[in-house]
Amino acid sequence: MFLPGHMMANLLHLLATQVPVGNEESGSFRKEVFVQNTPWCSPIKVKYGDVYCRAPPGGYYKTALGTRCDIRCRKGYELQGSSQLICQSNKRWSDKVICKQKRCPTLAMPANGGFKCVDGAYFNSRCEYYCSPGYTLKGERTVTCMDNKAWSGRPASCVDMEPPRIKCPSVKERIAEPNKLTVRVSWETPEGRDTADGILTDVILKGLPPGSNFPEGDHKIEYTVYDRAENKGTCKFRVKVRVRRCGKLNAPENGYMKCSSDGDNYGATCEFSCIGGYELQGSPARVCQSNLAWSGTEPTCAAMNVNVGVRTAATLLDQFYEKRRLLIVSTPTARNLLYRMQLGMLQQAQCGLDLRHVTVVELVGVFPTLIGRIRAKIMPPALALQLRLLLRIPLYSFSMVLVDKHGMDKERYVSLVTPMALFNLIDTFPLRKEEMILQAEMGQTCNT
Repeated sequence: MFLPGHMMANLLHLLATQVPVGNEESGSFRKEVFVQNTPWCSPIKVKYGDVYCRAPPGGYYKTALGTRCDIRCRKGYELQGSSQLICQSNKRWSDKVICKQKRCPTLAMPANGGFKCVDGAYFNSRCEYYCSPGYTLKGERTVTCMDNKAWSGRPASCVDMEPPRIKCPSVKERIAEPNKLTVRVSWETPEGRDTADGILTDVILKGLPPGSNFPEGDHKIEYTVYDRAENKGTCKFRVKVRVRRCGKLNAPENGYMKCSSDGDNYGATCEFSCIGGYELQGSPARVCQSNLAWSGTEPTCAAMNVNVGVRTAATLLDQFYEKRRLLIVSTPTARNLLYRMQLGMLQQAQCGLDLRHVTVVELVGVFPTLIGRIRAKIMPPALALQLRLLLRIPLYSFSMVLVDKHGMDKERYVSLVTPMALFNLIDTFPLRKEEMILQAEMGQTCNT
């Protein structure tokens, strides 16, 4: 073996000064000293690690027999093998070691998303999470594999936080047709669209469904839909229905008004009539026109003026046609007891007579002293006689005839009749049914 000069000198010096020549023990000692001060094991090199060696006492080389070396791996690497190596007599170190790069656990793939890593799951690798369209990342977007073999943040997840989309139709404005107060409005039911998995609940409607008849006014329609994550999507629109109107009319004083539809909407018709003893002047019916003005002229109810100066009884009766009922009371003399009692009862029931549009006509006496009277008006004897003959009323006995609004002879009496019995009969007449409805609406009643 070749030794450098300075090493040989050191070896000779030790042999000369410490070991006696010829001594048996001295040979063994010289051999031990020689081994301790001679490189024995090959130098240690650990990739990604540092080696710290200590020569044995009195030794010089850090690869000599008995040398101890501590192995430390750099950050991000972990030791596989013994942390301390000893140079053995077989010129081998006591173990084989390597510094292996640390590795974090494999990341779990988030549902509806994924991740991308710079260097897999090794130390200092950065992984970035991403989510599928419609999902939002919850947690750390970027994580790093740390020295403790753990990721720097909690695993991220992809959650559906975006509400589904639903689009409603635009505002719908409609105008009611003539004589109608509602409009049938239709539209296509909007469909929701989910930005995530596409799975939605049924669309929920708040308001009238399409195809309904919408009344006048402003109606709010709202549609709602939910996705599987219970995110809510909503859209709203309005249905506006307008009814064209002319403005309210009023019933004439001493009269009635009956209107179709709502009473003042386009196409509505209002009919007018007067209470008993009054005549209608003006338009009997008015219509709300497209220009939102009423047709005809404003009606009024004027007190009925009976003309007793006519030449015939038929002309006299024509004045009452469809306006008044007649109760004709005939007696040969004003002293007739039945006549006087009947007249007294009728006078006490005047309200009921007016309510039923009944005019009392008195025929008193025998021609030529015959007198006909309608309230305060006196008819000529000849006209009174014509009336008796036309209605075939007995000339020489008490009798009464009830005539309806169409001039029809409805009932005859030869004795007293109570006002209640008379009224019960009149209330069965066809025209009287309609009158009773109007009077009830107007609040017209008699207390007795």
